[in-house]
Amino acid sequence: NHKTRLSGCGDSGSPFSEIIELNVGGQVYVTRHKTLVAVPDSLLWNMFSQTSPRELARDSKGRFFLDRDGFLFRYILDYLRDLNLVLPDYFPEKSRLQREADFFQLRDLAKRLSPRVSKDNSIGEEVVQSDAEEGALQCASSGALDTLRTVSGSGATRSPSLDSRKSGYITIGYRGSYTIGRDIQTDAKFRRVARITVCGKTSLAKEVFGDTLNESRDPDRPPERYTSRYYLKYNFLEQAFDKLTEAGFHMVACSSTGTCAYTSSDPSEDKIWTSYTEYVFCRE
Repeated sequence: NHKTRLSGCGDSGSPFSEIIELNVGGQVYVTRHKTLVAVPDSLLWNMFSQTSPRELARDSKGRFFLDRDGFLFRYILDYLRDLNLVLPDYFPEKSRLQREADFFQLRDLAKRLSPRVSKDNSIGEEVVQSDAEEGALQCASSGALDTLRTVSGSGATRSPSLDSRKSGYITIGYRGSYTIGRDIQTDAKFRRVARITVCGKTSLAKEVFGDTLNESRDPDRPPERYTSRYYLKYNFLEQAFDKLTEAGFHMVACSSTGTCAYTSSDPSEDKIWTSYTEYVFCRE
């Protein structure tokens, strides 16, 4: 019963249209049919060349639906366009992208994302760390373990990147709402948090919050640049505070504003207030 938007036929004899709309985890993508079938024997190739359109899941608007990471799918699609992929210099989602490549049965891409391949084939700090670890093991096997421990303990071999990420500030902000009734008592909607925002240096934010950080509003941000567009995938302030504390941060300032968003002339009705609060954390 679903209608597929037709923009001419795709491959000769294919039941799919030339232009295909996808809903991947809530993110909408529009691409060509030939892009999706660029890699033979892959999952998408099987879906869009060996399967009837009626057999594939769709959303309420008739788009083909895939229950996968919508943010990372952009890199899968980039790879399918010319079978090449260039990642940002700092890309902490590399292991997750490799998992997506495995799921879509893109063997060559998954191999290139593996930490074991050379830096020429993949971009990310994981490869650099792996090389450093292998170098340390070689030193240990040659009897230089004691020397390595001494130098490491003195901090003489700390890289500039680690030193630069040693200190800094992160600001946590949130907008909340609460209701004050006739008895000036807060009800169950007290401190109803819609979204927790993260402001600060990109590398610090990713170090502290990792996979719980949503970067969809400011993707591919360089590590030494600052952003105010990240937010967290959960809405518990204490969870964010725990993450910051574990990373060595402590709160140094806090500010808050409150505004009455709704009020009625009827004294029996509750007043609804909205607030914006910021917490500033520092690691020295």
